[in-house]
Amino acid sequence: MAFQYIHHVAINASDYDATIDFYVDKLGFEIIREHIRKDRQDIKLDLRFGEQELEIFIQSNLPKRLSYPEALGLRHLAFRVDSVPETVALLNAKGILTEPVRLDDYTNKRMTFFTDPDGLPLEIHE
Repeated sequence: MAFQYIHHVAINASDYDATIDFYVDKLGFEIIREHIRKDRQDIKLDLRFGEQELEIFIQSNLPKRLSYPEALGLRHLAFRVDSVPETVALLNAKGILTEPVRLDDYTNKRMTFFTDPDGLPLEIHE
């Protein structure tokens, strides 16, 4: 295989303002590009955090996620952090609720989950 790394992860969202507030204002992603695609009736938003990219398609009429987190497609998006408790404190201070911190059964590292405005499960993991 000639794969070098994952270029980006793409997710769907329903509300432009809530998406910007969450991913840019609270989580600290940088907007790279923004395209209003009238032909598809959506907004394509490309975000960057360090060298990683997140591609978000914003459209108000997409179907809701049927279960949490076990649904077909993306189960969750995980971010590596140095300290889960410190990151939880930062997220909570910004009004983002997190699940209780627990240990990963396989790595024995601390982890927890929170959700984006549309209920997409997001994980922080040491």
